[in-house]
Amino acid sequence: MDLFQLETFLAVSEERSFSRAATRLHRTQPAVSQAIAKLEAELGEVLLERSSRDGTLTDAGDVLREYAVKLLNLRTEAAGALNELRELHRGRLNIAANEYTCLVLLPLLDEFRRLNPRIKVTVQRALASRIADDVLVHTVEIGVLSFRPDDAAIRSVVVYRDELDLVVNPKHPLARAGEVSIRQLGAENFIAHNISSPQRQKVIETFRRHKTPLRMGVELPSLEAIKRFVEMGNGVALVPGLTVRTELASGALVRVRVRELQLERRLRLVYRRQASLSHVAVAFLKVVENYAAAHGDPYCFQAERAG
Repeated sequence: MDLFQLETFLAVSEERSFSRAATRLHRTQPAVSQAIAKLEAELGEVLLERSSRDGTLTDAGDVLREYAVKLLNLRTEAAGALNELRELHRGRLNIAANEYTCLVLLPLLDEFRRLNPRIKVTVQRALASRIADDVLVHTVEIGVLSFRPDDAAIRSVVVYRDELDLVVNPKHPLARAGEVSIRQLGAENFIAHNISSPQRQKVIETFRRHKTPLRMGVELPSLEAIKRFVEMGNGVALVPGLTVRTELASGALVRVRVRELQLERRLRLVYRRQASLSHVAVAFLKVVENYAAAHGDPYCFQAERAG
């Protein structure tokens, strides 16, 4: 039993004639008769009274007609829903990010929602180390990472360039220095994030290479807590520049350049290489690309090669 057979059956029952049903469906009358006969054979029921020439339904035909109407209406509804998805009148965008990478999304989501107000957007907080796996198992469609994933099944597009900033309280002795060497930081108390990351390892290696101790006297669970603790005068911190724009503008924190520690952070969107993206995800990537073209650095849209 297929939808064409049901459509043919309904046409015959409504037109009360095989010939008129054939005209309505732009089919030959033998094709209509064959479709009805095949449907009856599959169901094991006679659906139309052959003794009557006006397409009178049998009891089985009456029952089937009710369900046929429902099924064909569902087909129409499904086609309409898919069309709405294509035209972005409905749908959902699921993204995975962490506390830091979520910040780069905000202006992009603002633009996306302005253009597509009916699309529901969910940004799930996730550990950076888990985001690539979440993408691969379809938990989310797009992830945001500050490092390039190793998995060849992941495609990545760099969308933002950031730097690591040394920040201090305005009353800290280094606040007026403007620039320091890494050796001058050997005696400082660093307020660090308690989650390991590739960027943290780069910092540790840089201090080790310059034979300078890195004293991480306090480790906190969030960048917001780290900033607040440094504002209170408790040591110094290395944080992504994106996260301290407000504090630097207000004077709550001061940035100090470290000559040997110019580490660029590239934020990228990641998604499954072999998968077909949803209409919503494709539209979001186009918004990101257009936003980068309109606003320029630090936003960009550069695909990274696999491997």
